[in-house]
Amino acid sequence: VQLQASGGGLVQAGGSLRLSCAASGRTFSNYKMAWFRQAPGKEREFVSVISSSGESTSYIDSVKGRFTISRDNAKNTVYLQMNSLKTEDTAVYYCAATSGSYTYTASRYLYWGQGTLVTVSS
Repeated sequence: VQLQASGGGLVQAGGSLRLSCAASGRTFSNYKMAWFRQAPGKEREFVSVISSSGESTSYIDSVKGRFTISRDNAKNTVYLQMNSLKTEDTAVYYCAATSGSYTYTASRYLYWGQGTLVTVSS
């Protein structure tokens, strides 16, 4: 499956952005989808995951209550709505897909998008 992330940009602290990740090539609804991020000088970290049906979601503690992951299987797209953004959310955000287990582990995701940069200014 090919993934194309978009929606990043520059936003002030407290603002909002919505990331999108469009999938093509395979049956999108068969895949669990996740967002990861990598800040400058840091390792890539898990942000959120959504089940194939969209019924189950999980988040890293630092974004709970601020970020919402969702998917539209008819549009082959997963979203990450990011509200109340903080400077520490600055990172390149990657979407990823797995046909395996519902997981937070990056190495379990076979397919990755190219990343979209989110910069939050103070």
